Amino acid sequence: MNKNRLEAFSDGVLAIVITIMVLELRVPEEPTWHGLGMVLPTFFSYLLSFVYVGIYWNNHHHMIQLADRVNGRILWANLHLLFWISLFPFSTRWVDESGFVQVPVLVYGINLLCAAIAYYILQQSLIRQQGREGALAQAVGWDWKGKASPLIYLAGIGLCIVHPLLGVAVYTVVALIWLAPDRRVEHFVTRAHQG
Repeated sequence: MNKNRLEAFSDGVLAIVITIMVLELRVPEEPTWHGLGMVLPTFFSYLLSFVYVGIYWNNHHHMIQLADRVNGRILWANLHLLFWISLFPFSTRWVDESGFVQVPVLVYGINLLCAAIAYYILQQSLIRQQGREGALAQAVGWDWKGKASPLIYLAGIGLCIVHPLLGVAVYTVVALIWLAPDRRVEHFVTRAHQG
């Protein structure tokens, strides 16, 4: 099966997720610095979720570029990932509207954890389809980020019980870890396009 439809569909879903999130941003109620300060928590929650969607979009793009073709298992694994990402606007809005209290921040962390697990399942489905000698398996290697992220999310979820902002801080750290580009994957994508 051709991978282009999967990639186009995924790009469309991610674009809609970002659009829904940005529509949740409201202008300040008053045209003052104080008014702007009142919407900063909303902006921060949007920014964090936007960065997460961007990370998934970027890594998904690279991963699919290294795939030769897809099968039914991969299509379902991709839909599983998109399901959890499509909940980002909901969990982001709940965190923001609640004022960063415990249960919404816990749910946000669970949403991030489930998306990370779904991404891993998709990655492993693609590797299984290609084989361990395929470009994706070689590019991913040991994948310390992919293996560490769920554990860090679990720590953040646990820290939410102590204080919700500790959980948000941990979720932000994971995003910062993923912002550092993985040159190995880019190297394999470039080689695949040249070959």
